[in-house]
Amino acid sequence: MTSLSLLVWIILGIAVQLGLFLGVSFWRHWQDYRRLVQGMPEAVELAPAVGLPDENSAGWSGFRSFRVARRTTEDAGGQICSFYLEPADGQPLPSYLPGQFLTFRLDLTKAEGCGSASITRCYSLSDAPASDYYRISIKRVPAPPGSAYPAGRSSNFFHDDVQVGATLQVRAPSGHFYLAAGSAPVVLVSGGIGITPLLSMLNWCRIHQPEREIRFFHGLRNSREGAFLADLRAAAAAAPSVHLYLCFSDPLPEDQLGRDFHHHGRVGVNLFRMELPLKPYHYYICGPAPMMETLLPALADWGVPDSRIHFEAFGPASGLRRRAEPAALAEHALPDPANEITVTFAKSGKKAQWSAQSGTLLDFAEAQGVVVDSGCRAGGCGTCQTTIVSGEVSYRQTPDYDPLAGTCLLCVCTPKTHLTLEA
Repeated sequence: MTSLSLLVWIILGIAVQLGLFLGVSFWRHWQDYRRLVQGMPEAVELAPAVGLPDENSAGWSGFRSFRVARRTTEDAGGQICSFYLEPADGQPLPSYLPGQFLTFRLDLTKAEGCGSASITRCYSLSDAPASDYYRISIKRVPAPPGSAYPAGRSSNFFHDDVQVGATLQVRAPSGHFYLAAGSAPVVLVSGGIGITPLLSMLNWCRIHQPEREIRFFHGLRNSREGAFLADLRAAAAAAPSVHLYLCFSDPLPEDQLGRDFHHHGRVGVNLFRMELPLKPYHYYICGPAPMMETLLPALADWGVPDSRIHFEAFGPASGLRRRAEPAALAEHALPDPANEITVTFAKSGKKAQWSAQSGTLLDFAEAQGVVVDSGCRAGGCGTCQTTIVSGEVSYRQTPDYDPLAGTCLLCVCTPKTHLTLEA
């Protein structure tokens, strides 16, 4: 055998080995792709989740007194504050699902210097469940510059008037946005103060499932607005299964890429394409309206099944909904747009035609100039509960708050027939 023929055989051997390697890699990649398309589980599953209570497990009925045991400023600008709450009766606290929220009945009489002033608001729990305290983290909402709208009543009340030792009236934890039982890899996506329920999920996993893969994308303008950044970095440094991506849309001159943040820009599907391995991730998303309105449709267009997209939005974004399954459409079908539906507000003496573009009954009432007290705008607090004089409604989602018979929650329902409301 000549040296030339030996060289040819060596090259052929290398080519065969390279071909086998590429073939096996392609086959594995193809199998992963098929699992994603068909909704099949991962080939390798971690141990099943433990320590999660049932969504319907009982907490307590009505409101319960809690004492503020500690408050901590979480950001350099002093705009985000955490409140640690302990039960005034000293009794044990029920656990909750990471991602759920608390509902507060706030007495603003002294703070606002007027007559009786009570409002109801909901705030996400921002830590893993503990046996002796609950934690919420609230961002102060200032008055919009150049606008007639006032500053946020509840957030400013917490920041200015709720000190250590204060007593608050609290409903039991609730909410449908929470980390589901299982061990599938997750992508946590937050914008601004939307980080709070996702912190609860992250911290729970660190305690109960430290091996579970977590990809955490957090979007904010720059380091000046960042809260809990040290906690996120510590979590990523302590567990190889936690991968952190800080995205600054408007970094400060002193913010350095690679040191203070990982991506210059907003959180989006293009970033997911670059950073995420091909796996059947579940996406948990909480952030401001612009993020939700952009990201949710983009994930659907990317091919992520609705069953793997979980989100919570606040205010105007709370009406966002993904494409419903056929069964859900049949159960919560909107009225035929061709059929005009008249909604009458008895106390206000107003009557108007509702259409599918009118949004929820709360949106519709506000558009007609009908004043309705509201809180969470997501079916959680019960503030907008209104008596139905005649007619029927359909719920866009199952509310967390259980309305009384003969009433409805305007923020999450639409008219099913001609409707008269006591509002």
